[in-house]
Amino acid sequence: MAFANLPPFAAWRHIEARDGFEVVFLRVEEDGFRFEGRTVATESGQAWSVDYEIELSPEWLTRRARISSRTVSGRHDVLLERDGESRWLVDGVPAARLNGCLDVDLESSALTNAFPIHRLRLGVGDEADAPAVYIRALDLRVERLEQHYQRMESAGPGHRYAYSCAAFDFAAELVYDESGLVTEYPGLAVRAS
Repeated sequence: MAFANLPPFAAWRHIEARDGFEVVFLRVEEDGFRFEGRTVATESGQAWSVDYEIELSPEWLTRRARISSRTVSGRHDVLLERDGESRWLVDGVPAARLNGCLDVDLESSALTNAFPIHRLRLGVGDEADAPAVYIRALDLRVERLEQHYQRMESAGPGHRYAYSCAAFDFAAELVYDESGLVTEYPGLAVRAS
Protein backbone atom coordinates (compact mmCIF):
# COMPACT_ATOMS: atom_id res chain seq x y z
CA MET A 1 0.00 0.00 0.00
CA ALA A 2 1.40 3.39 -0.98
CA PHE A 3 0.73 6.72 0.70
CA ALA A 4 0.88 10.15 -0.91
CA ASN A 5 3.70 12.48 0.12
CA LEU A 6 3.36 14.09 3.52
CA PRO A 7 2.35 17.76 3.54
CA PRO A 8 4.81 20.26 5.08
CA PHE A 9 2.37 20.89 7.95
CA ALA A 10 -0.96 19.72 9.34
CA ALA A 11 -3.40 21.06 11.93
CA TRP A 12 -6.33 19.68 13.92
CA ARG A 13 -9.13 21.16 15.99
CA HIS A 14 -9.50 19.14 19.18
CA ILE A 15 -13.17 18.71 20.05
CA GLU A 16 -15.47 16.99 22.54
CA ALA A 17 -12.86 15.40 24.86
CA ARG A 18 -11.05 18.75 24.97
CA ASP A 19 -11.17 22.16 23.32
CA GLY A 20 -7.95 23.07 21.58
CA PHE A 21 -5.76 23.16 18.53
CA GLU A 22 -2.73 21.21 17.29
CA VAL A 23 -0.25 22.12 14.60
CA VAL A 24 2.72 20.07 13.40
CA PHE A 25 5.50 20.64 10.89
CA LEU A 26 6.59 17.51 9.04
CA ARG A 27 9.98 16.94 7.49
CA VAL A 28 11.24 14.04 5.43
CA GLU A 29 14.98 13.63 6.07
CA GLU A 30 17.67 11.34 4.68
CA ASP A 31 17.45 9.04 7.68
CA GLY A 32 13.71 9.16 8.33
CA PHE A 33 11.10 11.66 9.48
CA ARG A 34 10.93 14.55 11.97
CA PHE A 35 7.71 15.94 13.44
CA GLU A 36 7.69 19.16 15.47
CA GLY A 37 4.36 20.20 16.91
CA ARG A 38 2.30 21.74 19.68
CA THR A 39 -1.15 21.22 21.13
CA VAL A 40 -2.78 23.85 23.32
CA ALA A 41 -6.04 22.91 24.99
CA THR A 42 -8.41 23.03 27.92
CA GLU A 43 -9.79 19.80 29.31
CA SER A 44 -11.84 19.11 32.45
CA GLY A 45 -11.29 22.68 33.64
CA GLN A 46 -7.52 22.58 33.18
CA ALA A 47 -5.36 24.28 30.54
CA TRP A 48 -2.23 22.72 29.11
CA SER A 49 0.27 23.07 26.30
CA VAL A 50 2.35 20.19 24.95
CA ASP A 51 5.33 20.62 22.61
CA TYR A 52 6.85 17.62 20.86
CA GLU A 53 9.73 16.64 18.60
CA ILE A 54 9.52 13.08 17.33
CA GLU A 55 12.09 11.31 15.15
CA LEU A 56 11.18 8.18 13.15
CA SER A 57 13.24 5.81 11.02
CA PRO A 58 12.45 5.39 7.29
CA GLU A 59 10.32 2.38 8.36
CA TRP A 60 8.23 4.61 10.66
CA LEU A 61 9.72 3.19 13.86
CA THR A 62 10.00 5.75 16.65
CA ARG A 63 13.63 6.48 17.50
CA ARG A 64 13.28 9.40 19.89
CA ALA A 65 10.63 11.70 21.29
CA ARG A 66 11.25 14.85 23.29
CA ILE A 67 8.07 16.17 24.92
CA SER A 68 7.48 19.14 27.20
CA SER A 69 4.30 20.43 28.77
CA ARG A 70 3.14 23.48 30.66
CA THR A 71 0.28 23.50 33.14
CA VAL A 72 -0.60 25.58 36.20
CA SER A 73 1.65 23.20 38.18
CA GLY A 74 4.67 24.14 36.04
CA ARG A 75 6.76 22.64 33.27
CA HIS A 76 7.35 18.93 32.69
CA ASP A 77 9.82 17.33 30.28
CA VAL A 78 10.43 13.77 29.16
CA LEU A 79 12.86 12.19 26.70
CA LEU A 80 12.03 8.78 25.21
CA GLU A 81 14.60 6.79 23.23
CA ARG A 82 14.22 3.38 21.56
CA ASP A 83 17.15 1.16 20.64
CA GLY A 84 17.26 -1.25 17.70
CA GLU A 85 15.86 -4.05 19.86
CA SER A 86 12.73 -2.08 20.85
CA ARG A 87 13.96 -1.42 24.37
CA TRP A 88 13.12 2.01 25.76
CA LEU A 89 14.84 4.58 27.91
CA VAL A 90 12.75 7.19 29.72
CA ASP A 91 14.98 10.13 30.63
CA GLY A 92 17.97 7.80 30.28
CA VAL A 93 16.57 5.07 32.54
CA PRO A 94 15.63 1.64 31.10
CA ALA A 95 11.86 1.04 31.11
CA ALA A 96 11.32 -2.70 30.60
CA ARG A 97 7.51 -2.30 30.79
CA LEU A 98 7.71 -0.56 27.38
CA ASN A 99 9.79 -3.23 25.64
CA GLY A 100 8.30 -4.29 22.32
CA CYS A 101 6.54 -0.99 21.65
CA LEU A 102 7.43 0.52 18.28
CA ASP A 103 5.42 3.75 18.39
CA VAL A 104 4.81 6.70 20.68
CA ASP A 105 1.25 7.89 21.15
CA LEU A 106 0.73 11.28 22.72
CA GLU A 107 -2.59 11.76 24.53
CA SER A 108 -2.39 15.38 23.34
CA SER A 109 -1.96 14.58 19.64
CA ALA A 110 -4.00 13.41 16.65
CA LEU A 111 -0.78 13.07 14.63
CA THR A 112 0.67 10.07 16.43
CA ASN A 113 -2.06 7.69 15.22
CA ALA A 114 -0.42 8.00 11.79
CA PHE A 115 2.73 6.19 12.92
CA PRO A 116 1.37 2.60 13.20
CA ILE A 117 -0.69 3.04 10.02
CA HIS A 118 2.41 3.86 7.99
CA ARG A 119 4.52 1.22 9.70
CA LEU A 120 1.99 -1.62 9.40
CA ARG A 121 0.74 -0.90 5.84
CA LEU A 122 -2.27 -3.15 6.32
CA GLY A 123 -4.32 -4.38 3.39
CA VAL A 124 -8.12 -4.07 3.49
CA GLY A 125 -9.43 -6.51 6.10
CA ASP A 126 -6.01 -7.01 7.71
CA GLU A 127 -5.53 -6.20 11.38
CA ALA A 128 -2.70 -5.92 13.88
CA ASP A 129 -1.89 -5.06 17.46
CA ALA A 130 0.22 -1.93 17.88
CA PRO A 131 1.32 -1.45 21.50
CA ALA A 132 2.61 2.07 22.05
CA VAL A 133 4.45 4.19 24.56
CA TYR A 134 1.64 6.47 25.74
CA ILE A 135 2.38 9.90 27.19
CA ARG A 136 -0.27 11.72 29.25
CA ALA A 137 -0.88 15.40 28.48
CA LEU A 138 -1.03 16.95 31.96
CA ASP A 139 2.00 15.41 33.66
CA LEU A 140 3.76 13.53 30.82
CA ARG A 141 3.32 10.26 32.71
CA VAL A 142 4.61 7.41 30.52
CA GLU A 143 2.54 4.22 30.19
CA ARG A 144 2.24 1.22 27.91
CA LEU A 145 -0.93 1.29 25.80
CA GLU A 146 -2.26 -1.77 23.96
CA GLN A 147 -3.96 -0.73 20.71
CA HIS A 148 -5.48 -2.57 17.77
CA TYR A 149 -6.01 -1.46 14.16
CA GLN A 150 -8.02 -3.08 11.36
CA ARG A 151 -8.07 -1.58 7.89
CA MET A 152 -11.55 -1.18 6.45
CA GLU A 153 -12.89 -0.72 2.95
CA SER A 154 -12.97 2.93 1.92
CA ALA A 155 -15.53 4.33 -0.53
CA GLY A 156 -13.35 7.25 -1.63
CA PRO A 157 -9.81 8.48 -1.38
CA GLY A 158 -8.03 8.00 1.91
CA HIS A 159 -8.14 5.16 4.39
CA ARG A 160 -10.41 3.95 7.20
CA TYR A 161 -9.40 1.91 10.22
CA ALA A 162 -11.30 0.32 13.07
CA TYR A 163 -9.33 1.33 16.16
CA SER A 164 -9.70 -0.07 19.66
CA CYS A 165 -8.01 0.38 22.99
CA ALA A 166 -9.17 -1.87 25.83
CA ALA A 167 -7.56 0.26 28.59
CA PHE A 168 -9.98 3.09 27.81
CA ASP A 169 -12.84 0.80 26.69
CA PHE A 170 -12.71 2.78 23.46
CA ALA A 171 -13.41 1.85 19.85
CA ALA A 172 -13.90 4.12 16.84
CA GLU A 173 -13.52 4.36 13.10
CA LEU A 174 -10.57 6.61 12.28
CA VAL A 175 -10.43 8.31 8.88
CA TYR A 176 -7.09 9.15 7.25
CA ASP A 177 -6.21 11.14 4.13
CA GLU A 178 -4.13 9.82 1.22
CA SER A 179 -0.90 10.73 3.04
CA GLY A 180 -1.91 8.66 6.07
CA LEU A 181 -2.72 11.53 8.46
CA VAL A 182 -5.90 11.46 10.56
CA THR A 183 -8.75 13.61 9.24
CA GLU A 184 -11.46 12.38 11.64
CA TYR A 185 -10.86 10.99 15.12
CA PRO A 186 -14.35 10.71 16.70
CA GLY A 187 -14.58 12.40 20.06
CA LEU A 188 -11.10 13.88 19.82
CA ALA A 189 -10.11 15.77 16.67
CA VAL A 190 -10.88 16.81 13.10
CA ARG A 191 -8.34 17.94 10.53
CA ALA A 192 -8.32 21.73 10.06
CA SER A 193 -5.56 21.91 7.44
